[in-house]
Amino acid sequence: MTTKPAAAAARATVYGYPRQGQNRELKKAIEGYWKGRVTADALRSTAADLRAANWRQLAEAGIDEVPTGDFSYYDHVLDTTVMVGAIPTSHQDAVAADPLDGYFAMARGTKDVAPLEMTKWFDTNYHYLVPELGPHTVFSADSAKQVAECQEAVALGLAARPVLVGPVTYLLLAKPTPGAPADFEPLTLLDRLLPVYADVLADLRAAGAEWVQLDEPALVQDRSLAELNVAARAYRDLGALTDRPKLLVASYFDRLGEALPVLAKAPVDGLALDFTGAAAGNLDALAAVGGLPGKRLVAGVVDGRNIWVNDLEKSLSTLGTLLGLADRVDVSASCSLLHVPLDTAVERDIDPQILRWLAFARQKAGEIVTLAKGLTHGTGAITAELTANRADLASRAHSPITRDPAVRARTAAVTEVDARRSQPYAARATAQRAHLGLPPLPTTTIGSFPQTDEMRTARAALRAGRLDAAGYEERVKAEIQEVISFQEKAGLDVLVHGEAERNDMVQYFAEQLTGYLATQHGWVQSYGTRYVRPPVLAGDISRPEPMTVHWTAYAQSLTPRPVKGMLTGPVTMLAWSFVRDDQPLGETARQVALALRDEVDDLETAGTSVIQVDEPALRETLPLRAADHAAYLAWATEAFRLTTSGVRPDTQIHTHMCYAEFGDIVQAIDDLDADVISLEAARSHMQVARELAAHGYPREAGPGVYDIHSPRVPSAEETAELLRTGLKAIPAERLWVNPDCGLKTRSWPETRASLENLVAAARTVRGELSAP
Repeated sequence: MTTKPAAAAARATVYGYPRQGQNRELKKAIEGYWKGRVTADALRSTAADLRAANWRQLAEAGIDEVPTGDFSYYDHVLDTTVMVGAIPTSHQDAVAADPLDGYFAMARGTKDVAPLEMTKWFDTNYHYLVPELGPHTVFSADSAKQVAECQEAVALGLAARPVLVGPVTYLLLAKPTPGAPADFEPLTLLDRLLPVYADVLADLRAAGAEWVQLDEPALVQDRSLAELNVAARAYRDLGALTDRPKLLVASYFDRLGEALPVLAKAPVDGLALDFTGAAAGNLDALAAVGGLPGKRLVAGVVDGRNIWVNDLEKSLSTLGTLLGLADRVDVSASCSLLHVPLDTAVERDIDPQILRWLAFARQKAGEIVTLAKGLTHGTGAITAELTANRADLASRAHSPITRDPAVRARTAAVTEVDARRSQPYAARATAQRAHLGLPPLPTTTIGSFPQTDEMRTARAALRAGRLDAAGYEERVKAEIQEVISFQEKAGLDVLVHGEAERNDMVQYFAEQLTGYLATQHGWVQSYGTRYVRPPVLAGDISRPEPMTVHWTAYAQSLTPRPVKGMLTGPVTMLAWSFVRDDQPLGETARQVALALRDEVDDLETAGTSVIQVDEPALRETLPLRAADHAAYLAWATEAFRLTTSGVRPDTQIHTHMCYAEFGDIVQAIDDLDADVISLEAARSHMQVARELAAHGYPREAGPGVYDIHSPRVPSAEETAELLRTGLKAIPAERLWVNPDCGLKTRSWPETRASLENLVAAARTVRGELSAP
């Protein structure tokens, strides 16, 4: 195939880049600042160095236009809140006293004030801080960060394109402030917000920006006519500004649907669209609306969310079709490269044959440059790249690692009966209460306890060969003993072993399952300074041997109280990994579920009476379009039940979910048929408890009463008050008392104080329930 040259040379660009640095320098500098070991000036200097390094890296790769403003100390939505002056009343004094400390107070909270609510960024594992807006919110422009970063890139001689969260998406992501009228909608604030965006755009133009990108991913979701009309008005008004840069409106993560004609007709200068995965339908939709005559199209043809090498010929075919649909076509990834690791070159433990299949951010930038070159000059200009790409794709397609006949035969033999408990919940609940003998409002935790420096040192020493397996086992046992002893003294009812042996709730299992690959340096931001290394799901999945039974049984041997077995569920194993793109997700989920089912059965055989299978990613993986929900939820809930349905009626199955909007999947939560579910609820003031009650959820639930993502230690009375709120929605015989999430990221002093207060609160409320 030979593509026709575009009217102008295609430019290569990206929407964003990993923030952390090659060795997570940003994380270390920020956490050092929090601990008082790094000054504010030193933190700013580290951040500036990382930004410059990213831009130089992109420019050296051949990227023609670099993004600015995508860099963040914590979260780009929180940065937008600062940019538009929407600081919540509760944080205004802190921000006024010290903008940097006030910024982190909004993100993490302090001993005096709670942080902003946090939830998932669309269907990714990135978390953003939810803006709080009310009828009395007054916006004011503060473009200092955006202008400074644009000027930094321009000073390096680079073409800089600032990237901002668009005004419509910002309002759609926001929640009403506490106490706002029940019918208040943040979207009604658009007329107040647009003048602030106008000011910021004018400032960026003065700083040297020819183009500014406004990200509107919320428009790929199902939107009402009223919401679409708001979007049309927003871009009519912004497009009509005279003192502005050229405007590029971007969407990603799915097809734009009914919002596409709205944006295509808007008086903006270009659109950036995703053409990968579920968004591939944007190609036909763009043709159906007559294309973008006179406008720039930035085509996202390289998958910005997964790590497989691009099919260059397929992407070139898409780009060739797009040439006739816009004034000019440029090449990019489908979304910000924030969602993938930085560089495959530093991975030393992955087989070189397999490493050929992978593309992290640096490699994706190279693919974008290659595609732009091919689009401009024809395929003859990239012959060597195309030849190598074909070989890489063929290597993966024909590798024996990708197919295991025994695994495929087992999944094919699954029947509906395999995914159903042997007795209904009512009968199970009676058996479990008799077996476990728990008090009303039983207390527990979600699973993990603080990872101590001693444990991290031991794990590093084991990897480096400085500590043998026997020495490592003794260190883990010592940690488990401490965790069990504390829980007994604190008075918790259902204990956990603390997960001292686990590096990450997905990676730990992935390293013990066939078909997974683990990286050493594949860090991806989850929230703030929390980075994870998602494993790579490369082939068919099976469990060679037990993974958790040894540690759970040891913990149970230390106490007469029940100790929960702790597993990560099949959907979360997929959602927090880089998944296969060569077979349906539901097929992969079934493979993982069967591997985990073997672990559940072995835990029960070893005497574990309570088994928790965490599915925090069930909601985040929900497709962005309602038309796609049913198919996803069918295989997702089946995978959970397939994991858990082989146990006896008196074995209690728990699950856990956190930091997502649960209201629209309550039926799916019900369909999991877990005996107990624990959910994040502290920051959202027990919203999920009310949603469960409205649905008529019939089983037991533990809406979290302690926000573990903040260093605050909630008092016993504060915790008791949240518990009383929960009791208004869930009856006492079905209500559990627990934190929002695992305690791995917290310190021991915070953990001890918070859990002691949690137990005290439960006892107080139990007393109130039994009082005449």
